[in-house]
Amino acid sequence: MDEKKMAIIATKGTLDWAYPPMILASTAAALGYEVQVFFTFYGLQLLRKDLSGLKVSPLGNPGMPMKMPFGPKWFQSINWNIPNAVQAIVPGFESVATGLMKQTIRNKGVASIPELRDLCQEAGVKFIGCQMTVDLFGFEYDDFIEGIEYGGAAMFLEFAGDADICLYI
Repeated sequence: MDEKKMAIIATKGTLDWAYPPMILASTAAALGYEVQVFFTFYGLQLLRKDLSGLKVSPLGNPGMPMKMPFGPKWFQSINWNIPNAVQAIVPGFESVATGLMKQTIRNKGVASIPELRDLCQEAGVKFIGCQMTVDLFGFEYDDFIEGIEYGGAAMFLEFAGDADICLYI
């Protein structure tokens, strides 16, 4: 039986959108899949050496729960439905949401994005940075982690065309 293949296109560069491609890629690799992730446009941010600037943007994300990662259980169980209008006009709301998300991640023992990214690379996941996006945004190769390849859509589609699972994230 041939090795199964998974192809993922990562297009988002926020903290919350970094998890799906990294979790799926690392899990598939652990299950024996050959995995390639194509990072394009804002998803390319996830290959940068410094990930400390990753934020959560709750604005326009109605499915995002706003639970507090501190306090008594009853307080932590409240769903804080913050209207978009409030999120848009309150200075620093994105930073507060990012801080709360990072605290929740730590409290729940979820791996960080750098940890998941390293796990993917150790498991043999191939990371491809979109060359067009690198050029478009004026990035330098030194901005990115070691061990990634650069290529275009045609390079990725050659692999994706034979993949058992193709995901757009």
